[in-house]
Amino acid sequence: MLLCRVSAVSRTFASWGRGSLRGGGLLHRALSFSSSRCHDVGSGEGSAQPAETGSARALYRDTVLLPRTEFPMKLTGQKLLDRELEIQQKCGFADLYSWQRERKAKKEFCLHDGPPYANGDPHVGHALNKILKDIRNRFEMLRGRQVHYIPGWDCHGLPIELKALGELATSARAFAEQAIARQKAAFQRWGVMADWDQCYYTYDGAYEAAQLKVFQEMHNKGLIYQDYKPVFWSPSSRTALAEAELEYNPEHVSRAIYATFPLITLPPKITSEAAGLENVSVLVWTTQPWTIPANQAVCYMPNAQYSVVRRADNSQLLLVATERTASMAALLGTELESVGLFTGSQLEGGICKHPTITDKEVPLLPANHVTMAKGTGLVHTAPAHGMDDYSVASHFKLSVECMVDADGKFTDLAGPELQNLSVMTKGTDKVISMLQECGALVKEEQCIHSYPYDWRTKQPVVIRPSKQWFVNTASLKDKAKEVLQKVRILPESARGSLLAMLDRRTYWCISRQRSWGVPIPVFYHRETGEALINKYSVSHIGKLFKENGSDCWWELPIETLLPAESKAGPATDYVRGEDVLDIWFDSGASWAAVLEDSRADVYVEGKDQIGGWFQSSLLTSVAVRNKAPYKSLVVHGFAISEKGEKMSKSLGNVVDPDAVISGGKVSMPAYGADVLRWWVAESNVFSEVQIGPTVLNAARDNISKLRNTLKFLLGNLQGFDPRVHAVDPKEMHYIDQYMLHLLREYSIKVTDAYSEYDAGRVIRVLQAFIARDLSSFYFSIIKDRLYCDPKDSLGRRSCQTVLEEILDGVTRSIAPILPHLAEEVHLHAPGHDEEGTLFKSGWIKSSSVWRRPGLEEAVEGACAIRDSFLSSIPGKNPAQFDLTVAIEPGLLFELMESLQEEPTSTSSQLAELMMVARVNLTSELPRDLPPDAQLSHGTFLINLEGEESCNIIQSFVKCCF
Repeated sequence: MLLCRVSAVSRTFASWGRGSLRGGGLLHRALSFSSSRCHDVGSGEGSAQPAETGSARALYRDTVLLPRTEFPMKLTGQKLLDRELEIQQKCGFADLYSWQRERKAKKEFCLHDGPPYANGDPHVGHALNKILKDIRNRFEMLRGRQVHYIPGWDCHGLPIELKALGELATSARAFAEQAIARQKAAFQRWGVMADWDQCYYTYDGAYEAAQLKVFQEMHNKGLIYQDYKPVFWSPSSRTALAEAELEYNPEHVSRAIYATFPLITLPPKITSEAAGLENVSVLVWTTQPWTIPANQAVCYMPNAQYSVVRRADNSQLLLVATERTASMAALLGTELESVGLFTGSQLEGGICKHPTITDKEVPLLPANHVTMAKGTGLVHTAPAHGMDDYSVASHFKLSVECMVDADGKFTDLAGPELQNLSVMTKGTDKVISMLQECGALVKEEQCIHSYPYDWRTKQPVVIRPSKQWFVNTASLKDKAKEVLQKVRILPESARGSLLAMLDRRTYWCISRQRSWGVPIPVFYHRETGEALINKYSVSHIGKLFKENGSDCWWELPIETLLPAESKAGPATDYVRGEDVLDIWFDSGASWAAVLEDSRADVYVEGKDQIGGWFQSSLLTSVAVRNKAPYKSLVVHGFAISEKGEKMSKSLGNVVDPDAVISGGKVSMPAYGADVLRWWVAESNVFSEVQIGPTVLNAARDNISKLRNTLKFLLGNLQGFDPRVHAVDPKEMHYIDQYMLHLLREYSIKVTDAYSEYDAGRVIRVLQAFIARDLSSFYFSIIKDRLYCDPKDSLGRRSCQTVLEEILDGVTRSIAPILPHLAEEVHLHAPGHDEEGTLFKSGWIKSSSVWRRPGLEEAVEGACAIRDSFLSSIPGKNPAQFDLTVAIEPGLLFELMESLQEEPTSTSSQLAELMMVARVNLTSELPRDLPPDAQLSHGTFLINLEGEESCNIIQSFVKCCF
C-alpha cells in the first residue's frame, strides 16, 4: 500500500520540478557510469497500474497534506499596482528610514547622494542610480547598520534659468521646486528608502552658507584667484564653462586650412646655410581659421627635424617638419624636393610676417605641445584662443589680446572687415577669403573631428580669454592623486580615468556669468576695479545667506552686504560682483553641508561624474580637509535602449520609468516597481545598461518563477510555527541538515555579492540555489515525507523547520532588491507578529552549527549515485524501482551507512534521497540478481582527510504494481 501511495503522490506533484541533481562539494565523480541493460519488461512508467477512479483520487487527496496558502501565485495589472502601494503603506516604507536612524547601532553606513539636476521629469537614468543606491542602503540596514542617506538636488544653473525665462510664468526657484516634487514622488514610488522631508537643496540658505565657507577657506589658502586667461566660452549661453560642462561632438565639421607665414628674418643658427632660402614661408595648419587674426607666434618642436622643400609645381619654398613631408606632398598633389635640413633648435630667432595684418611680425618659438600626428609640425599660436597657446604666451610674455566678444563675434580690434561677424560662421568665411586674397592660402579641406559643445545648448563653444575666478588645481593634483590611491573604486578600471582627468585639469574656472546661482562674494572698487574679498566679508555674507538665502545678494543694499571690519572704506565706493559660482562647485561642496567633518563610505554615480561631481568633491575636500570625501567610489554606466542606442526622443526609444511601473504604451504593460528594481539589480551596472520590453518581460518572468517557489514554501508551512514546532538541527534528517548547510553557503555568497555592489551576482546565486538546490533536488526528495508523513511527526517537522529557514533566508536575501515582494511574503510567513515588517527584523539568520562538511560528503556521495541511477531510467518513475547499491568497504560505504543503517529499507534517508521503493545497501553485488536487473558501474574519488577511490555497482530492479 505504501508503494502505491508514494507513486500516486509522485505523479501529482511532479510539476514542482525534478531534474538533474547536484554534485560537487568535496566529492567529484571521476569516471562516468557505463549502463548495461539486461532486458526491459513492461511498457514504461505506470504501465501496470490500474486506472484511478474519481473516488480513489479523492481518497488519496484526503490522506495527504497538500500545500495551502493565500499568497497569490501571480499579480498583474491594477491588482499588482494596488498591492505594491498597499505594501508600502502597511509596512511603513515612509517611516523606515527615520526608524533605523533612531535605533541603536554599532556602525554607521553613509552613502552620500550625488544631487540630480532639478530641471526635468524622472527618467530611467534616475531609476538606475537611485535604485542601485537603495539596494545597498537596505542591505546595510538589514545587517544592523545605521544608514546615513540624505537625498539632494542640484538646483542652480543655466538650464533651470533658461527654462524659467522661457516659460515666463515662473521663477527659477519655482521651476526647480516643481521638478523636485515630480522626481521625489517617483523615487518614493520606486521604493527608495529615505526621510523625504529632510533632503538637501543647493538653493537652501544653510547649504549656500556651508558652500561659501568652503570657498572662503580655499581663498584664504590662496587656491582661489582671479585672472585673465583663456576659458571655454559658450556664445549660446554667454558664459564661461568648465571642462565638465562640455560634451564632445565627434562629427563636428571644421574648415581646416594650410596657410603660409613668410619668413622675413632667418634664424641666426642657419644664416650660414641660407643660400637660396631667402623666400621661405613657414607652413601652418589649423582647424580654426578665425583665430589667424589673433596669431602671436609660430611654434616648433625643438628636438624634431625640419626641411625646407621646393614645390615641383610652382617652385614655392616651404618650411615643414621632415616627418610630415610625404603626407604634405600627397595632400598638395606635387613633389616636394628637400633643399635644406635643420633641427628644431636651429629655428630659434626666426621671425615671420603675419599674413593678413600689415607690419605685424610673429616669432618662431619652441614648444613641447607640438606634435607630428597631423598638420605640418609647425603650430599657429593664438594665445587668446588656446590653452597650450596661452602657456607659450605666459612663458615668452606675448600679448593675450581678445578680439572676440561674449556673443562669439569679432570686436573692433579685429578690424572693420571682421567686426561683428560670428567667428564660427561668417567670420571664418571672411578670414579664409582674406588669406586667399593675400596669397597665403595653400589648401582648404573639410575636417571631421571631435569638438567641444555646450552640454546645455548643444552648440559649439570657443576658447577666449576673460577675467574669471579660478581654482589652482595644479597645486592640488598631487595630494588629490595621493588620497585617491587609498579610495576603493569599482570598477577598478575607472581609476585610470579619474587620474587622467586630474592630469588634464591645470586650472578650474569657477565663475559663471549668470544670475541663478550662488554669487561669488566679491566687491569691486568703482574707480579702480580692484577686487575686495577677505575672511571678514565672506564670513559676513555667509551669515546673511544662511538667514535669507543667496537672493539677498541682489536685494540688500551694499551697506548691509559689506561689513565695516572688512576695512574697505565707504561701502558706496564699491559695487557687488555679478558672477555666480560654477554649479560643479555648488554640488562639489555638498560634503561640507551634508557630511560635515566625516567621510562617506561611498559615492555612487554614473561615469559622467568622473570629470564632474567625483572630481569637484575630491578637489574641494582635499583643499579644505586634506582628505577625500569618500572611502569608496562606485561608477556605473548609462541606461541605453535594447538596440544599444543612446535614448533620444527623436529616435522614439526613450523608456519612461513611470510607464514601466504603471503601464502606458501598447508594448508596455504595468510591470510594477519590483520589476524596475530587478532590471537594475540584474544588469551589469559597470557597463551600459539596456532597457526595453525584452529585458523587462524577462525580469517579470523571473519574478513570477520566484513567486512560484515562495508560494510552494508558504503552502507547505501552513500550521507550522517555528517558535513551537521547530526541530533542533541535531535531531533532523541528514538531508534536512544538509539543506541547512547549503542555505548557510547561500547566505555567505549573497552577503559577499551585496558587499561588492554586485546585485547581479546576488540574482545569479539566488536562481542557481532555487533551480539546483531546491526545485531539482530538495523539493523533489521531500515531497513524500512532507505530504504523507503524519502532521506532527519528527520527519515532517524536521522538513518544515528547514523550509521555514529557507523561506526566511531567501526572502531576506531578495529584500534589498524586491522590497515589495519580500514584505508581501513576510506578511504570509509563520512565526512573527502580523504588524512586524521584514526590514526591522534583520539580515539572513545563519548558524555556524549548520556547517556540516562530513555530512556534505555523505549526501553528495549519495547524490552522485542517484545521478547515475536516474540517467539510466529516463522518463520513468524511480518510485517503481528497487535499488541495490554495492560499494567496496571503505569511507564511502561508511558514509552511505550513515544514511541507511539496515542492509535493506523502504523508509531510510537513503531511500528518500534516491526516491525509490527500496534501497539494498551491500559491500558486494548479490549473485542471484533477477533477469530484468539493470547494471551500472562507476568509480568515485573522495577527498576527505586524504583521497580514496571507491568502486560502485548499482542494480536497478523494476517493480510492477
